[in-house]
Amino acid sequence: MAVRAGMTVAAPIWAGASGARRARVFAYGLAGAFAAALAGPWLVLVVLACGLLELAGRGLHASPAWPLFALAAKPAGVPALAWTALKVGALAFGGGFVIVPLMQSDAVGTYHWMSHGQFLDAVALGQVTPGPVVQTVAAVGYAADGLPGALLAAAVAFAPSFCFVLGGAARFERLLANGRALTFLAGAAPSAAGAIVGAAVPLAAALGADWQYAVLAAAAVALLALRRAIVPTLLLAGCAGLLAVLLGAPIVR
Repeated sequence: MAVRAGMTVAAPIWAGASGARRARVFAYGLAGAFAAALAGPWLVLVVLACGLLELAGRGLHASPAWPLFALAAKPAGVPALAWTALKVGALAFGGGFVIVPLMQSDAVGTYHWMSHGQFLDAVALGQVTPGPVVQTVAAVGYAADGLPGALLAAAVAFAPSFCFVLGGAARFERLLANGRALTFLAGAAPSAAGAIVGAAVPLAAALGADWQYAVLAAAAVALLALRRAIVPTLLLAGCAGLLAVLLGAPIVR
């Protein structure tokens, strides 16, 4: 799913680039992919750096900005859940997969709300239920603090989008005509597309049984080679998993 989503985002970016710019686009995408696979919560820094490099390369300058989302101190309890949800909602790009490594790092590695297997299940739920994959954060909230945590995480995660639209809708057209903003996005967007593809690495690493890799391979063929729809493929994969468990296959969590 993540690979296909990343390729969908990357295709128009690649088609719109030519000559030497394609080399930069490829480099930005590669940086984003490696950061998503290996750097976890520091992925945001890589995406920002790619945008700033494109600005510098074209002789433009941006005001210094500290990546507060990545460098903030670690809170605890409900504040931690709200902070994680805010980062997820404010930094999601291209459907939400780009933020999966950061969400996984907080939910599994930092606060231990879920295991790797449970987080993978949460991502699957985010795909088969209505709405973007960012809705995975509701499952993370449920693991952290039950139903109140799920409601809080969902509300906080979607708050930045509503605020951006309500507060900035009148200025969006001017932003699209702003050279600095467009140049920054010319560097950040390929990196984000690569990050979406790279997000597949930590998700695949969460698999714990051999038969799950067979399902993964079949789903990859269906989605990438045969171009099948995502939701039917997920449902068929779920049925395959149910059949495997009924036949005695192990589930590792």
